[in-house]
Amino acid sequence: MFKKVLPLSSILFLRFLGLFLVLPVLSVYALDLEGATPFLVGVIVGGYALTQAIFQVPFGSMSDKIGRKPTILFGLLIFLIGSLICAYSSDIYMLMVGRFLQGAGAIGAVVTAMIADLVEEKTRGHAMAIMGGFIAMSFAAAMALGPVLASSFGINMIFLITAVLAIVSIIILFTKVPTPPKIKHIYHKDAKTSDILKDPNLLGMIIINAMQKGLMTAAFVIIPVFLTKPEYGFNWDKSELWMVYVPAMIAGLIAMGPAAVFGEKRNIPKQIFMLSIVLFAASFLMMGFTNSSAVFVTAVIFFFVAFNMMEPLVQSMISKFAKVHQKGAALGIANSVAYFFTFIGGTFAGLYLDVSSRETLGLTIGGIALVWLLWTAIKMKNPLRYSHLIIPEDKIDFNKLNDLEHKHIAEWFINETQKVVVIKYASEKLKEDALKAQIIKS
Repeated sequence: MFKKVLPLSSILFLRFLGLFLVLPVLSVYALDLEGATPFLVGVIVGGYALTQAIFQVPFGSMSDKIGRKPTILFGLLIFLIGSLICAYSSDIYMLMVGRFLQGAGAIGAVVTAMIADLVEEKTRGHAMAIMGGFIAMSFAAAMALGPVLASSFGINMIFLITAVLAIVSIIILFTKVPTPPKIKHIYHKDAKTSDILKDPNLLGMIIINAMQKGLMTAAFVIIPVFLTKPEYGFNWDKSELWMVYVPAMIAGLIAMGPAAVFGEKRNIPKQIFMLSIVLFAASFLMMGFTNSSAVFVTAVIFFFVAFNMMEPLVQSMISKFAKVHQKGAALGIANSVAYFFTFIGGTFAGLYLDVSSRETLGLTIGGIALVWLLWTAIKMKNPLRYSHLIIPEDKIDFNKLNDLEHKHIAEWFINETQKVVVIKYASEKLKEDALKAQIIKS
């Protein structure tokens, strides 16, 4: 399983490293560009997410039709072009165009769907945790390297490094990534992408994913500004920002493993999500009201622990709830909404810096998080446990299989590469032997 996940996780690592390298410093450096305002800087920080939101669904659906690899290649090429435009930007508006293009290469959902294609569902939580771990490591590396690289070589050099990382990702795609199995989907009624939004389980995960990502960009707008601008009371040097990000990311990485294990194996993702939301609320309230650097650093640690506890579980839950032929589209919709909230989070934080105080901003975002906590407590349910029955094609009576209907059978499909039929069913409600008896040849 690890060999299948490693190349794709590496591509995500490199792509997110390129995006994250600028996050800890972009807001303070962009303020020095011609035409910059706090509001436009907020748009710059989250701008890539707006085009991610627009193109996630088309990329996800396209990958379902033409294949994952060609779609990932197309996205990486767009990301490469956007990075080069950012590198040579001379004013805030050119930088904005480059950031929008970076986001237009919306391959996140496609890579996640490809991992779901390659890995069986019973080990998918582990696979998503590995993927999330790579993303978290890209965070950690970016938080440590971004401020140092920016202070030593300038923000433009970071964008050139991002372009190189895109090229390396393309090489990995065609030399290391395996081809997923060919799947044939058979259903008793036509499946529509709109069905994704009607599924309460998927809709709930879409909202959780969106809120998590929106708070992320809000944090990356306000953390460096609060710490480096004298009017907010801390007056750190830009090159010192790594001292808050590195311990926060180490704590986040440590928290990720237990959260994924408990959430998956004990089937308690709801409880993990609620704990994370409490930490989000505490983080923003502390950042808004403290005058102590130590307390502020603690607040940032709370934020990254909360983010990393959520990350692998969110993607895993979406891939579990979505039917096999909808994984690309479902993850595309989820990530599209999430990236839209990423844009809103950065823009909202930048606008608030223009018109309000640090205390009001912390209180507002903390209040939003508490409303989110209440919604999660009332609306979310932990998922049912499903098992997969795998039977060779030559043992199946397809007339019986086509007539197979049961409320506790989520779906079935044919893996044409491995020549097996896969039936996803609620193991607590149906017995495997009884299910086999309904479809095995007499």
